Amino acid sequence: MFIVAKSRRVAIAIFSLSVVCYTQAASATFTLPLRSKKGMVVSAHPLASEAGLTMLRKGGNAVDAAVATTFAISVVEPFSAGIGGGGFLLMYSQKTGEIKALDFRERAPLKATRNMYLDAQGKVRPNASVNGYLAVATPGTVAGMYEVHRRYGKLPWQEVVKPAIALAKDGFIISNVLTWRSLQEYQARQQVILNNPAARDIFTRNGEFYGPGERLVQRDLARTLQTIAENPQSFYTGKIAQAIAADMAKNGGLITLADLQAYKPIWRTPVCGNFRVYKVCSMPPPSSGGIHLLQILNMIGDTDLKSWGWHHPKALHLMVEAMKIAYADRSQYLGDPDFVKVPVQQLLSSAYAKKRRQEINMDVAKPATQVKPGIIPNLRNESTQTSHLNVVDEQRNAVSLTFTVNLGFGAGVVTPGTGIVLNNEMDDFAAAPGVPNAFGLIGNEANAIAPRKTPLSSMTPTIITENNRLRMAVGTPGGSTIITQVLQIVLNVLEYNMDVGAAVSAPRIHHQWLPDELRVERWGLDALTLQDLQNRGHKIKQTNPWGNANAIAVTADNSLEGAADPRGEGSPRGF
Repeated sequence: MFIVAKSRRVAIAIFSLSVVCYTQAASATFTLPLRSKKGMVVSAHPLASEAGLTMLRKGGNAVDAAVATTFAISVVEPFSAGIGGGGFLLMYSQKTGEIKALDFRERAPLKATRNMYLDAQGKVRPNASVNGYLAVATPGTVAGMYEVHRRYGKLPWQEVVKPAIALAKDGFIISNVLTWRSLQEYQARQQVILNNPAARDIFTRNGEFYGPGERLVQRDLARTLQTIAENPQSFYTGKIAQAIAADMAKNGGLITLADLQAYKPIWRTPVCGNFRVYKVCSMPPPSSGGIHLLQILNMIGDTDLKSWGWHHPKALHLMVEAMKIAYADRSQYLGDPDFVKVPVQQLLSSAYAKKRRQEINMDVAKPATQVKPGIIPNLRNESTQTSHLNVVDEQRNAVSLTFTVNLGFGAGVVTPGTGIVLNNEMDDFAAAPGVPNAFGLIGNEANAIAPRKTPLSSMTPTIITENNRLRMAVGTPGGSTIITQVLQIVLNVLEYNMDVGAAVSAPRIHHQWLPDELRVERWGLDALTLQDLQNRGHKIKQTNPWGNANAIAVTADNSLEGAADPRGEGSPRGF
């Protein structure tokens, strides 16, 4: 049983469990959801959510609001996502019931090579795929936003870019958000920015980083956004493209005008599956998010988690063992479907889920070294800085969008005169087989570097329907933890009947196969539960909270219920 106290900042969770009764006062901050009748926007920053809501109030639809919010995030969250990065979008049409997926992820430059990050001895050069110009992949955010708006937006293009221009030109007050504090504390990212003159000019005052309470003005970015508002192709064929290519050539980067001119977002078919009475749809490859979210849900199957109780050790154990299997499969089979054959149908089949479920011992945790990728028949014939937003309009059309520059402030590179923070998405490729990336994820042949190839992602924008009607839109940043965060939020709402405020606030767990550790938020589980999991063989690592999720749910009376993660500074806006 889950009970949320009727105060804004406090919640008490009571867990009635079979066999042994575990009672815990939850230490996490639980937020109450915002409720509205017409439309809602929820994102990682209140100013961005307000930009999206403004579009809805002006008669725009979910796409208009999502595009406005995305550009605004590019201004107010330059450390996490922006026009120098890329991402994925899922959209739901209430009229047709159709769900579409748009891939505007970054792509490897034409000059990229398989071994570009290896030294003469064949070993990966430290930080070569993380810091500086060589880490940058061709950005896709502007092309993606223009493509979805061109097809489905209602308001003029210039109108949806306008709020971001104002935020960049007039500036905004930096809040006491963890990312800005960590920038000042995390010497590695700090030094990368200081080493880039254009980045240093924007984010510091004579080498001292701007901090909470100060106004950050980005005049170059304002001019760039104004140019994009007048002609979005300028990013790929005009003066902006020329500036990016010239700076790359000067500093050893690989992106050329040919890369920018060739970039096109790709419409893909979402991956969908059934869970209970719900249809769950998410992003297909080159994101691994949708496949592995559905794969874990398939392995849970018809197991009645609710009867055990929320965060019962048996339920946690089952989820963790399923996570290990999914991430092991990810390392072997997932990559860009335009370059490798990804066995989507096999991985999502009920027969495969049943087979892998039988490998789970409900009493003992299997060491990660003994968890192997599954054997898929007939194959021959076949990021922690990111940002997420959800929008639902009055007609109940929905957009779920995740985009990123990868690590904090991307590659630490800003193109002079543009204000554009460039990504370091090349790190999401497998620099060498079996060598972990910055998130500790292992990749192999399927995710090897190749020109114009898209690096594998964990981004999991998700839309859920019930009886062909919108039920929920959800997603989160968090690198390799994105898939497991979305999984737990989905289960919290659909299986445990939490409101979205409790669902995004609740303590989380994470396992990604390797390293072999069960990550648990400090104070997230009570002592008896931790001991039970340890007795089953789980290697527990208690850490600070992670993620910055948000979600919108449609309630039984067709009202909207939205919430942003209290771990961040996000905020829902509705009317």
